[in-house]
Amino acid sequence: MQDLRNWLALATVHGLDGLKFQRLSEHITAAELVALPVSALQNIGFTSRQAQLLAYETDSKIDSALRWLEQAENHHIITYFDPAYPALLKQTKQPPLLLFVKGNPAVLAQQQLAMVGSRQPTPTGRKIAQAFAAELSQQGYIITSGMARGIDSESHKGALQAAGITIAVLGHGLEQVYPASNKALAAAIAEQGALVTEYFPSVEPQAKYFPQRNRIVVGLSIGTIVVEAAIKSGSLISANLSAEYSRDVFAVPGNIYNPQSAGCHLLIQQGAKLVTCVADILEERSFLTNSCAKTEPTVAKNRNIDLFAAQLLANVGDDVTTIDIIAERSGLAITEASIALLELELAGEVATVPGGFIRVRSA
Repeated sequence: MQDLRNWLALATVHGLDGLKFQRLSEHITAAELVALPVSALQNIGFTSRQAQLLAYETDSKIDSALRWLEQAENHHIITYFDPAYPALLKQTKQPPLLLFVKGNPAVLAQQQLAMVGSRQPTPTGRKIAQAFAAELSQQGYIITSGMARGIDSESHKGALQAAGITIAVLGHGLEQVYPASNKALAAAIAEQGALVTEYFPSVEPQAKYFPQRNRIVVGLSIGTIVVEAAIKSGSLISANLSAEYSRDVFAVPGNIYNPQSAGCHLLIQQGAKLVTCVADILEERSFLTNSCAKTEPTVAKNRNIDLFAAQLLANVGDDVTTIDIIAERSGLAITEASIALLELELAGEVATVPGGFIRVRSA
């Protein structure tokens, strides 16, 4: 139990992911790290805030997480060094230090396809998402998505209706359900698959968490299917992440006059596989069975920052700036700013630090 307390303590430190800890663990154990005084933590690279948090402010969060763990048999905490930690997720740029799971943790290691798309899809988009998810479930794939309104929810429903397994990755703690209208859906997913998050159980949903959640949806999956997405959307960031991690990207075409299809058309122009039926996905998979066989992550720094992100980058400097100020300076909504900042962080242009973001300067 003490070992788990150490992992939970480390997980409270914002910015400490699995890869960073793996490097630290070559020189120091989790128990030794947690026991270090603030000055020593700062000497090995922790910021003042991170060091203070780890040294003095972790107990209440740890106790709360352990109480949640003991509440039900289907509550689990999987650490980065646990054999149950998904191997594909370890191949990503910022793998979570640990995962909170409600449901069956064994499904995380099975073959998954991510399905993402608009929160306000057309009736046709809803029908496609449900139909694709149902048929893919019957073919033995697990459907992974983010349980947001729209395409996410329809994808989960399609899998459940086909008696398949589905995984929902959440941008909040497992004591919460968001949106509240998905309470019954969340219960069904936990019964027939798993709810997964990197956030402590009591953490409430915030706009800035959802773009971060997307990297886990993609990281767990061998490929990503986009069903209706606007040009500026979190779904396109998910698709770009999938390509960055050498995973397959599939896009469903739509009406050229519908802005909700514009993102899918852009992806197709950029090389995503155009799919009009599940057979198209299965055919592509038969030729790309080794697309995820790498044992080490291959992450290239993306310099193709679009105008939307560039507009926001101009308002991030060497001093720590909160997301609220960045959004206000850029004339963007908080949600739009969160998406653009995630894209910039993944491209290596900005870094998340306690209190906000800073610009990353090239050497």
